[in-house]
Amino acid sequence: MSNREPCSTGAIIWLTGLSGSGKTTLAQGAATQLRTLGIETAVVDGDVLRHGLCRDLGYSDNDRRENIRRAGEVAIAKAQTGFVTFVALISPFEDARAAVVRRAEQTSIPFGLVYVNATLATCERRDPKGLYRLARCGKLPAFTGISSPYEPPIAPDLELLTDVDPQLGSTEKLANFALSRLRVDSSFWTVI
Repeated sequence: MSNREPCSTGAIIWLTGLSGSGKTTLAQGAATQLRTLGIETAVVDGDVLRHGLCRDLGYSDNDRRENIRRAGEVAIAKAQTGFVTFVALISPFEDARAAVVRRAEQTSIPFGLVYVNATLATCERRDPKGLYRLARCGKLPAFTGISSPYEPPIAPDLELLTDVDPQLGSTEKLANFALSRLRVDSSFWTVI
């Protein structure tokens, strides 16, 4: 690989799916793979946002839409400085995801929507945070996939079946997809 730097525009790779589908794991893995190629990456994680920038938001439909909007603005700011920015966010509503796509288009940021698809049963079995158990007991109202809707993407740019495909294969597919979204001088990539 050449030592030349890519152009300054990064990209946004938006991962949507149910809690426990593997969004954050895949985003972090793909970001690590790209960093080994010398590409700057960032991961915007929904859980982290909820503890900081979005801690004032609840779980009403309007608050969820605002959470998605804020995540989009953070991703755009990072991508404008040259980072391939992975967003790992349930983002349950199609209209809110479409609004982020429009904002990215307005700023000429390459955008890719990735559906991290695992069945509800698989996500409940994984349940890394015990949230599904709490939702089933009625202790977590308005939980996406149980008592609040999740609208799968109508036409994702990439779909990863994380209850079928191995994690490493899905991570590699995601990293390659992110590379395909970058706007860089084609001579930047050379075969050694």
